[in-house]
Amino acid sequence: MPTSVDNDIIQALLISIRTPNISADEVDCSLAELGRLVRTLGFEIFASGSQRQQSTKRLSVLGAGKLEELARMTGALEEADDSLANIDESGLEQFLQSATKSRADVVVFDCDLSPMQLRNLEDALGVQVFDRTGVIIEIFSRHASSKTARLQVELARLNYLTPRLRREHGGDRQRTGGRSVGESALELERRAIRDKQAELRRELKKVQEVMQEQKSSRQATPTAALVGYTNAGKSSLMRALTGSDVLIENKLFATLDTTVRALVPSTQPRILVSDTVGFINKLPHDLVPAFHSTLEEAKDACLLLYVVDASDGNFRTQLEVVRSVLGQIRLTEKDKLLLLNKVDCLSKDERDALCKEFPDALQISALNSDDVAAVHQAIVSAIANQMVSACFNIPYGASALMGEIHNKMQVQEEEYHALGIRVTLKGRSADLDRLNKRLLREY
Repeated sequence: MPTSVDNDIIQALLISIRTPNISADEVDCSLAELGRLVRTLGFEIFASGSQRQQSTKRLSVLGAGKLEELARMTGALEEADDSLANIDESGLEQFLQSATKSRADVVVFDCDLSPMQLRNLEDALGVQVFDRTGVIIEIFSRHASSKTARLQVELARLNYLTPRLRREHGGDRQRTGGRSVGESALELERRAIRDKQAELRRELKKVQEVMQEQKSSRQATPTAALVGYTNAGKSSLMRALTGSDVLIENKLFATLDTTVRALVPSTQPRILVSDTVGFINKLPHDLVPAFHSTLEEAKDACLLLYVVDASDGNFRTQLEVVRSVLGQIRLTEKDKLLLLNKVDCLSKDERDALCKEFPDALQISALNSDDVAAVHQAIVSAIANQMVSACFNIPYGASALMGEIHNKMQVQEEEYHALGIRVTLKGRSADLDRLNKRLLREY
């Protein structure tokens, strides 16, 4: 990944391939999202545009005319000559009008590219070329902070890099009498990567076992999980609901690691809130395990809070991406609440229209204390609705259980008798079942 030199910001040229099965609106939305991704890496947008192609499989990806024009924009060729003056490719005029620097430093494609395509494009354009997967993996690599996330992202990065090594080591095998001798540098590096991947998998397994133990210790405490598209405002809402000092940035994937904090003001029983990684369309295949593992907290949550950036005109598509991913890990049947965030950026008419379209949603701004209080109450009410009433006789010898009961359940009445305490309470079915089994087993 290139870095700035002498404080010059890397200028990125963004290219999208529009195939027959993709609409113009889909291309524009995806390209805009790619722009936000590269800005997250600290790049600036030199220019962006698209070209129609039947597929993304051709070796040079782009048509010859478009490729030659882009080569001039990266400096690989001199200024256009008369033979190219009449080229009429979609987006070229926009490219030239929007360019703010004489040359682009990198070119980023809004699709996946094969190693051969990357090599051909870099030969033609004279600069480093990235595909969407490479950009997302780089962002994950920079933002992963927990040990689990770092291990999984490193595995994904190595999977991505391995087939792209041939260019640097082509023709380096020693030869004697026309025959190869020993391993080439390419083979040695690939073997080193395989060994590293095996080591990472072993380490990851150990870390996940520890995480599972930590998660098991929290299962008795009700949890509400914030889920949603990246940059929807989940971390801002997390900070407002819990008073925690979580990272808040107006960037994609500012949060990669799951954070769990207690709901504030405190409730009875205590309720936890977890902030999960943001979703994104076209998630690279190798990152799917890393991505899903960060949603483990959501699997045990009592309530899913779908956070949506209602000020984004594409939020309905983003919401479908969220629902699709949650469906893959079988979380769609959980209790849920839709939170239309950032409505302070909308007009009254727009908010009225959203109210009709999503009558059960809460329209909020994570920056508004009254809205945050409404979300707090909605969480408490949803958890309370999952509770059922029960009565238990707690022997005086088991009085230590009372503190645990007060912490995890709603105690409605306590009556003291000769043999113990009769407690009337409300709790989740699973918690009541665990309490009953413990009383039968220990007392």
